[in-house]
Amino acid sequence: MTENLPPALDRAVRVASAAFAIVFALVVASAIAAPVADLAVRAGLVADGGNGWQLLRTLGQFAGFLAAVGGYLVFTDQRDLLRIARPSLREVGIVVGAGVALLALQYGSLLALQQVGLSTGQNQAVVPAGDPVGYYLAMVAVSLLVVGPVEEVLFRGVVQGGLRRAFDAAPAILIASALFGLVHLSGIQGTFAERWAYVGVVVLLGCVLGLLYERTENVLVPGLAHGVYNAAIYAVLLANVL
Repeated sequence: MTENLPPALDRAVRVASAAFAIVFALVVASAIAAPVADLAVRAGLVADGGNGWQLLRTLGQFAGFLAAVGGYLVFTDQRDLLRIARPSLREVGIVVGAGVALLALQYGSLLALQQVGLSTGQNQAVVPAGDPVGYYLAMVAVSLLVVGPVEEVLFRGVVQGGLRRAFDAAPAILIASALFGLVHLSGIQGTFAERWAYVGVVVLLGCVLGLLYERTENVLVPGLAHGVYNAAIYAVLLANVL
């Protein structure tokens, strides 16, 4: 892609390409998510603005992410960028342990923020549009099988993977994690400080996921760990409303 460029220009092009991949994914996701959900409403399959509509939008968004990833890899002629394999038994253990560690890291970060008088904003993805029990149950499965893996394919597989071809591991992980955090900003409600505190926690979690990808060279490991972490959050929310 940029093999003949000077190193400094190569790095700049890689960062720009990573940003483009994210923007492209967001555009494609927007073009798919809303029309799919609205079509389901017109067909009488779900109620407008209800849990079913919200879930279809989520599934449409991540289908858009996958479509964008495929298009990006073909357009940039980097079909070999993704490193993906069936997880070994050892990697399954890493997935479970990492999912628990991510959850512990989040709660530890929230506790640390509280000590300095800060809190984080609220991610609108955890706010149900209807019956919370049904929504949280569905999101446990959607998080584990769709949200976590697809986000990692984009942010670790494509973004971090592309950056890694021009940067050492640490800067590639940090840049990818910073972009990962920034993408979440628009979906957070709260004060200025609360929204950016949330982004900071997401960046920290992204660094852990990036390290997992760097060490295992298998995007399914951070993908499933991310899924386990997200699913655990919804399971806690579910337990609180039962």
